[in-house]
Amino acid sequence: MSIYQHGFARVTGAVPVVSIADPVRNAERTIELLRRAADDGAALVVFPELGLCGYSIDDLVQQDALLDACLIGLQSIVEASKGLRPLVAVGLPLVVGDGLYNCAAVVHDGEVLGVVPKSYLPNYREFYEQRYFAAARDAAVTTATVLGTEVPFGPDLIFEAVDLPDFRVHVEICEDGWVPIPPSTWASLAGATMLVNLSGSPVTVGKESYRKSLCTSHSARCVAAHIYVAAGFGESTTDLAWDGDALITENGTLLARTDPFTMTEQTITADIDLDRLRSERTRMISLRDQVGDFADDLKPLRRIRFHLGHTDNVDDELRRRVPRFPFVPADAADRDIRCREVGNIQVQGLAARLRSTGIDKIVIGVSGGLDSTLALLVAVDTFDRLGLPRENILAYTMPGFATGTATLRRAHILMDSLGVSGTELDIRPSCEQMLADLDHPYSRGEKVYDVTFENVQAGERTSHLFRLANHHGGIVLGTGDLSELALGWCTYGVGDQMSHYNVNSSVPKTLIQHLIRWMISTSAYSQETTDVLAEILDDVISPELVPAGDDGEVQSTEGTVGPYELHDFFLYHLTRFGHRPAKIAYLASFAWGDRDRGAWSDLITVQRRNQYDRATIESWLGVFLKRFMSSQFKRSAMPNGPKVGSGGSLSPRGDWRSPSDASARTWLDAL
Repeated sequence: MSIYQHGFARVTGAVPVVSIADPVRNAERTIELLRRAADDGAALVVFPELGLCGYSIDDLVQQDALLDACLIGLQSIVEASKGLRPLVAVGLPLVVGDGLYNCAAVVHDGEVLGVVPKSYLPNYREFYEQRYFAAARDAAVTTATVLGTEVPFGPDLIFEAVDLPDFRVHVEICEDGWVPIPPSTWASLAGATMLVNLSGSPVTVGKESYRKSLCTSHSARCVAAHIYVAAGFGESTTDLAWDGDALITENGTLLARTDPFTMTEQTITADIDLDRLRSERTRMISLRDQVGDFADDLKPLRRIRFHLGHTDNVDDELRRRVPRFPFVPADAADRDIRCREVGNIQVQGLAARLRSTGIDKIVIGVSGGLDSTLALLVAVDTFDRLGLPRENILAYTMPGFATGTATLRRAHILMDSLGVSGTELDIRPSCEQMLADLDHPYSRGEKVYDVTFENVQAGERTSHLFRLANHHGGIVLGTGDLSELALGWCTYGVGDQMSHYNVNSSVPKTLIQHLIRWMISTSAYSQETTDVLAEILDDVISPELVPAGDDGEVQSTEGTVGPYELHDFFLYHLTRFGHRPAKIAYLASFAWGDRDRGAWSDLITVQRRNQYDRATIESWLGVFLKRFMSSQFKRSAMPNGPKVGSGGSLSPRGDWRSPSDASARTWLDAL
């Protein structure tokens, strides 16, 4: 259960309280925070720009006594790092040749691995760095003697751990990250996954939000992690103020941030998903194209290889949020935006299909369950926007052998209250005829409720819908969702797998529930409609194809194939990132275990408060893998429908292309 065995690397941003012009004291604080981070399992610790002397030191940085003291402080840090796991980036001024450079010394296990000088020196407004420092481009050498040892020197260094795949660190300093093409951009194209920025950065109004935008967007463009650490309390306030801002971002997502204006030392920690970054990069062809375009510029970058060590003994709570519902934003405001976008995409897709075909009628089966309800609501919204009468939505509820009175009632209320053309069409006579033609035991009075019994009903419903579409000059609107396609929980061919167009085809079950809730809160439905929608949300998910047992228990989809909330979690991590089954189970154990859910408490109040132990997670993951791999033939023949999210779709014309004959054995063996 070590985080390092599952493709994560723990990183820490440390903001010590600075003592201006006292490198020895600052080194002591640095060592204290370094040891704390090492005990916490970190692989990388980043400190602020010029942290050994203070960024706001001004002309004192040119004093030999202070420069000597910085080297003494660095020596103590190097010695303290012996036997510790983390790679350490600490800021100090260094004389190299005839120049004084604003540097980051990169230290590991009692050794200075390299020194990175600042490339771009700000000399505007409150900044006067060109008064003191030389820029990296001014250096005539590529090595520097530090503490009696010659080490690599330059902005072109990538520090690569040979025993932790994809852990490749590039370091730059403050202004380097604010220019149009930061040095770390080139480093990321050369393979760096951890982009580090040691910063001074005094605070002014609006700068906090700008820093967040800068860091998150840079990590997204580079498909990398970005660790930014700015100077904090203790810096001189002669003319400026300092907020100690530190941020850890990963591919556009903020993972951790310090509290602003804290007057004590602070650290932030997050676990970077190296597997996820590698997965994104291997799929992003345009990134590789640009690597090829600038191959000659990237080849000179130097790689400093080292053994990180001690990566097998960090069994700890994962230091990042693992959403239980990856298709559904945890934040209520973000969730509202997501639902609005999904709804608009579904409506736009259906509207375009109707306009391009010149057809102004749709035929839809309405069961009184979640999926058909969402599809019907999308159809109503589409027809309203196109100025078409709702009566052109030909909705049919088709009771079978196990249709409950409650769902049938809800279907009628839904159709009537929305003003569509609602009709009840009893499929039992035609199903009985087919079962008799098949000489099925049910036709002889036996209570045999096998897959044939179920699929005869599903097939009859779809067959009727297609013939009704022919008869009325419309198209059949599909209702099946992404989760059902993933599990193969749909009847192939003339069954609920098929339609003329399916607006739900890339919407997972867990998101459908929130879409309906959002529509209740944002649409001008009647009270009658709102009440029945609430009932539909609260009911058990069931295909209602098998009569209730003697105990009155109705057929439960999740009782057969497993909980959709887990399957949606598995689906996202398998298809979006290609994670190994062991990692998917590992992540699920954090998302669904007995833990304080923090930011997800709001979301969980509208979902079931379920918890699953590791054995249960692994059991259902095995079921998911078997069903997912064996059901590709159904997805290969799926109808058109709009892709709605970055989580992807399973359309063979879109995100997912897979042979129908693939074996699940490789994944089950890995599990």
